Amino acid sequence: MGKRDYYDILGVSRNASKDELKKAYRKMALKYHPDKNPGDSEAEEKFKEAAEAYEVLSDDQKRSRYDQFGHAGVGGASGGGFSGFSNMEDIFSTFGDIFGGHFGSFSGFGDSFGSSGRRRRVNRGSNLRVKVTLNLNEIAHGVEKKIKLHKYVPCPACNGTGAEKGSSKTTCPTCHGRGQTTRVTNTFLGQMQTTSTCPTCGGEGEIIAHKCHVCHGNGIIKGEEVVSFKIPAGVTEGMQLSISGKGNAAARGGIPGDLLVVIEEERHPELTRDGINLLYDLYISFTDAALGTSEEIPTIDGKARIKIAPGTQGGKVLRLKGKGLPDVNGYGRGDLLVNINIWTPKNLSKEEKTMLEKLSKSPNFKPNPSSKDKSYFERMREFFS
Repeated sequence: MGKRDYYDILGVSRNASKDELKKAYRKMALKYHPDKNPGDSEAEEKFKEAAEAYEVLSDDQKRSRYDQFGHAGVGGASGGGFSGFSNMEDIFSTFGDIFGGHFGSFSGFGDSFGSSGRRRRVNRGSNLRVKVTLNLNEIAHGVEKKIKLHKYVPCPACNGTGAEKGSSKTTCPTCHGRGQTTRVTNTFLGQMQTTSTCPTCGGEGEIIAHKCHVCHGNGIIKGEEVVSFKIPAGVTEGMQLSISGKGNAAARGGIPGDLLVVIEEERHPELTRDGINLLYDLYISFTDAALGTSEEIPTIDGKARIKIAPGTQGGKVLRLKGKGLPDVNGYGRGDLLVNINIWTPKNLSKEEKTMLEKLSKSPNFKPNPSSKDKSYFERMREFFS
């Protein structure tokens, strides 16, 4: 079963404003919050589902890709999975400002995101962008790709914590775990309060007593990772797929970035793509056009033989239904359109010229306006109407 539409999950229209999205998500989060539904796995899934929908639709770029390509444009290629969040803490970290004082603690997260108003910064790794070139066969059937990435990975010596083994993190003495410091200054308008990220812990609320000797407290080092992902059938040139959590690792156990896969198409030597349709130019002699023949043509799935009826005119288009490309959103499959071109020889022998001169005097070789075929534009209008 596929994923539900993000707009349906939040109960908003496709042209909903950011304020409407925020209000709808807050309502859903309050309804399905784990504190209000202890032990209810279905409510927990709906809570995650709403967070995923809001995470995509509240981001202009992700929302644009989703509106154009559906789930495939924002992570559907990764084979499903929760977009951008590895656990509940990630949700509270990212959307804690929306939850505000209406939420109590959850599994120990209340100290960071509960009614006390504390806001600890959660590190997030940067995104990676790679280009993947696909041929028409891969685009037609979908493909699984495996690539080696040079990226930041969790430090193996400290498991990404940034602390030496046996060393623990302690509450920051400057901000007392809040991740922020507040300063009050006197002005002629009265007292003014400003809040800024704690300079001691960088907004994390904790400090490392003894930093890891390998990563020097960062929790990440440069390394390699082999990533496998599926690309759905029907993707197009320039389309960008987002694979959650496969970007650079974040410092000290934060949320990893995403892997953005940009699609490039390899040009086919014979077939031309036109949306979900494929085009092929077939050249035949005027004798074959007059007498009729059969020709072998290329398709995505190999060769196919088609019949050319006697009297076929140049510019006629034959449609091979269903021999095109699938729509990336699953809305059917395109056709293969074969455009018939009459090839006229340039160099004729004396005997060939004599034969053609005799034939040209026959009334069958004279154009007959009353039986004139439809124009190219008329035929195209009928094909696509």
